[in-house]
Amino acid sequence: MSERYPGKIIIGLTGNIATGKSLVMSMLAALGAATIDADAVAHRVILRGGPTFNAILAAFGAEILGADGEINRAALGKIVFADAARLKTLEAITHPAIGRRIDELILTAASAVVVIEAIKLLEGRLAGVVDTIWVVDCKPETQLRRLVDQRGLSDQDARLRIAAQNSQADKLRQADVIIINDGTVDQTRAQVTRHWRALPPP
Repeated sequence: MSERYPGKIIIGLTGNIATGKSLVMSMLAALGAATIDADAVAHRVILRGGPTFNAILAAFGAEILGADGEINRAALGKIVFADAARLKTLEAITHPAIGRRIDELILTAASAVVVIEAIKLLEGRLAGVVDTIWVVDCKPETQLRRLVDQRGLSDQDARLRIAAQNSQADKLRQADVIIINDGTVDQTRAQVTRHWRALPPP
């Protein structure tokens, strides 16, 4: 049971890009968990009128705006994924706002089990929020193929995205549960179900 959120168990779900975190989260949702997608929260906090819009615009300039006046995430992504220092600048702006919103979502969740999916779960304050760390893993060549085939990135852009991320090996070392997502959907679901059933009561 979570010390910070009495009556709830908080699963931190992580793994590097294209390992299959969203698939595993959907499986946990089907088993009854409340789910929080930290990336979706991050999308919302950068919207015009949101808590980080003006600071991002000041840091990165008007060239990141799309025709609709909103921040063009693809344009911003090209800047930050090619420059580690600028990625840190963006994270320093957005992470506090993301954390506050996630707190609100946990407190209002109807389920006793809450899953937070976050690619940088272990690198920030969310690591101190969760009770158990689940890491989704797959082979690097599987990551690359998914980014190219499913997300339409060029081979070069896909490799840049993978290289920009913190070590998957570090995540695996901190894992309480490792889900291997190189096989079939059914094989992944069997692992998720087994570990779900092993959770302590909230």
